[in-house]
Amino acid sequence: MKKVFEMLRRGKPVTESRDDGPESQFFTTGFQDVDDATVPIVHWAERAKAIGARKLARPAPAKRLKELWSRDRFMAGLSPDDLEKCARHFEFYAADANKDLIAQNEYGGFMLVVLHGVVAVDRQQPWGERLRLTEVRAGNVLGEMSLLDAGPRWSYCTSLNPCEIAVLEAGALDSMIEQDPGSAARLIGSLARRLSLRLRKLGAPAQPA
Repeated sequence: MKKVFEMLRRGKPVTESRDDGPESQFFTTGFQDVDDATVPIVHWAERAKAIGARKLARPAPAKRLKELWSRDRFMAGLSPDDLEKCARHFEFYAADANKDLIAQNEYGGFMLVVLHGVVAVDRQQPWGERLRLTEVRAGNVLGEMSLLDAGPRWSYCTSLNPCEIAVLEAGALDSMIEQDPGSAARLIGSLARRLSLRLRKLGAPAQPA
């Protein structure tokens, strides 16, 4: 992550001896370092095909994304121009109810933003049962941790009703870093703040009743 922000600050790629490729491939190539070959690396095109997700025309869902994020306190650092640039790098899809948008333990090179509908976040237990952790609605972000650190998914994210989602893939984030580095830096910073708060809540000690 430090290398990404250094590149964004300079406005040009940062090269290292171990990496001969352009820095704009940082997120795309992050999944090449996965050690466990038995764990699937799933790209959105595969997931969309598996669940029958339908691609949407851009104008209406892009407008919806910008409206939601303009009201999101975690995205307060994004200007209207930043939001416009961010929206250009997303793709938009509709999915039916009871579809696993994200699957636990897989490596996935994309994140999602819920535009319409409700999505369940479930953690599968060792004995196979899924434990409901939460349900998220319009404006919530899913899968950003795996996109940023190329780690495995921690839970299942399943549509509870027909939903519309915005999808940001690793390659699109790399393109944004190259084309709009300032906006990309602010987006990554906003996602990092959101993640930090979530992790702090998970690690907070239980309050007495």
